[in-house]
Amino acid sequence: MPQLREKRVYMENSYESPNKSKDVSLNELSDRLAEFAEVRGWEKYHSPRNLLLALVGEVGELSEIFQWKGEVAKGLPNWTADDKEHLEEELSDVLLYLVRLADVCGLDLGQAAVTKIIKNASKYPVVNQKTKSTYN
Repeated sequence: MPQLREKRVYMENSYESPNKSKDVSLNELSDRLAEFAEVRGWEKYHSPRNLLLALVGEVGELSEIFQWKGEVAKGLPNWTADDKEHLEEELSDVLLYLVRLADVCGLDLGQAAVTKIIKNASKYPVVNQKTKSTYN
C-alpha cells in the first residue's frame, strides 16, 4: 500500500497547471492516465469497448461545438475566449480517451501515427502542387 500512497502524492502534485511551453509526449499522457485510473480503481472499467464508446460520446460533444457555426476560419478569430476554452476541453477529452484506448490495447499510438503518415505519403504522392487535390 505505501507504493499506492506514493503514486497518489505524485498524481495530486502532477495536476497543477502545466507549463505551456513544455511539449507533452503521448507516453507522458498515457502514463498519467494509467495512474489516474489506477489510484481511483477505475482500471476495471477501462475495457477497449468502454473506452471506445466514451470516445465516441466525446467526439459527439466536440461536433456540437461546430454544429451550427458553418465554416470556421483558421485560428478561430471570431470566437470568444470561453468558446475557445470549451473547444480545448472537448479536444482534450477526445485525445485523452484515444490515448487511453491505445494504451489499454497495447498499441504505440505515436508510432502508429507516424507509420500512417508514411503510408499516406505513398498513397497520395505529391504530383504537382498547382493541380487540384484528389483528396476530398
